[in-house]
Amino acid sequence: MIAVVAALGLVIGVVLGLLGAGGSILAVPALVYGGGVPMAAAVPAALAVVGVSALAGLPQRVRAGLVRWPIAGVFGVAGLPAAFAGAAVGRLLPERWLMAGFTVLMTVVAVRMFLRQKEGGGACRTDVGSVDWRHCLPRALLAGAGVGLLTGLFGVGGGFVIVPALTLLLGLSAPEAVATSLVVVMLNSAWGLLAHAGTGAGAVNWAMVGAFAAAATLASLVAGRIAPRVPAVPLRRAFATVVLLTAAAMAATLAM
Repeated sequence: MIAVVAALGLVIGVVLGLLGAGGSILAVPALVYGGGVPMAAAVPAALAVVGVSALAGLPQRVRAGLVRWPIAGVFGVAGLPAAFAGAAVGRLLPERWLMAGFTVLMTVVAVRMFLRQKEGGGACRTDVGSVDWRHCLPRALLAGAGVGLLTGLFGVGGGFVIVPALTLLLGLSAPEAVATSLVVVMLNSAWGLLAHAGTGAGAVNWAMVGAFAAAATLASLVAGRIAPRVPAVPLRRAFATVVLLTAAAMAATLAM
């Protein structure tokens, strides 16, 4: 079983390395259906994998000066209470409802990835290239809280929400948005793990999670080096198709 999960980790790591965001949406289905992990344990396990993968991809982007630390801090602070709220809501819901909600989330992510994505030029960008916090702080806090809620509830990193929020809302370039989102994902994963401590986290097979995280991290680092040479749009649409098919398979399973 560990070998199967490690193989799935390689696939997710490649997606994370090539796209910079979105691959973690498959972490929970991989653990539930590939590793036989119950949803309550899969969420904190996925958070651990997502957090480690984000941390691994961060150093090279920090050296390149791409991380916008104040923005990452705003998103991270907003995500802390929201992650605990999401975890609390998740504990109140039946597992079947959580899986159904996750299926809907996957469908939304796939549809968004099919759509053309713009870069930069957000309304919060001033003429000199800085962020106009007076007008955009409320929206940034709201977006950060939304990502934190999804992290605590479903165990996703939220990069598929953070990156477009940073580009369209705050006007960051795509490389800046991806780099900054890694910090936010890492922080939110830590908040989510804290929120789940003592609940489903106790049932996690950490040896399996370790193999999954190691495979995903290694594949992400390798794929990140070849990402500039891979056409982004066909890759994104191919991944969106995989996510959509996975969501359809999960919906069919739930309907049985």
